[in-house]
Amino acid sequence: MTATVPTDVAELTEILAYTDFATSAPASVQEALGLGTLHAGSTRALAVREDPSHFFNRAGGFGTDRPITADDLNQVCDFYREQGVARGSLMIAPSLLPPDWATTVSKLGLTRGSGHTKLGRHLETAPTTTDVPVLAPGWRVGVVEVERAHEWATVMMTTFGFTTPDMIEMAASFVGGANWTQYAVWAGERIVAVGSVFFNGECAHMFAAATLPDARGRNAQSALIAARLRAAAAEGCRWIVAETGVEGPGAPNPSLRNLVRAGFEPMYDRANWLWHA
Repeated sequence: MTATVPTDVAELTEILAYTDFATSAPASVQEALGLGTLHAGSTRALAVREDPSHFFNRAGGFGTDRPITADDLNQVCDFYREQGVARGSLMIAPSLLPPDWATTVSKLGLTRGSGHTKLGRHLETAPTTTDVPVLAPGWRVGVVEVERAHEWATVMMTTFGFTTPDMIEMAASFVGGANWTQYAVWAGERIVAVGSVFFNGECAHMFAAATLPDARGRNAQSALIAARLRAAAAEGCRWIVAETGVEGPGAPNPSLRNLVRAGFEPMYDRANWLWHA
């Protein structure tokens, strides 16, 4: 079935997942990380001043309740400036860009960053328990309990290069939270791969998939995708979305191919527009 996920729903669900993830952290952790959020209409923005990669400085949900205006974009740029971050991303689906976008980019001093492919899937049919990819003997996939949150978060964050205690604690804090389910693949008693799913009414979002280097190429992420599809269907979601890096010539993307094998369809490629202090 063709993935006709409404663009506004897909974009808003993504940024809601990120802001909910970060703000699940205790106030002391948020303060230590210099974490701030903005909510203006449908637009949400997140800033984490102590994130040297600037990955979590992101804004989305633009144009999902009305056409994008210069004021909407200026609010986000002002927010990044006030938060004291060096760089932030504005993520806008191509179909929602205003007609004078080239002029707007010039006025705001934005630059085009790396791109992501947005994918979607209907959930009328979800994998059954017999559809789970075969894992190695002694490996299993299951829901993560709160008592394993720190181990789970360590695998997630260090795989992506976030190694500070506060960043790991931020990730551990959302395990077991409302509107979320976290999964892991265990090799014996050791967590070797992780993934989450966020529920936003009719739409779910695949979040934070990571596998330790020594466990890659062994169906762990395929098993985690299948588990999260079943969870989203059981939650009553109509659609599920995900995003991953754009695949280019000579740059294969295993995550993209795993998602397509699981029934996801590419919806559009989206540039990250970068604001610089």
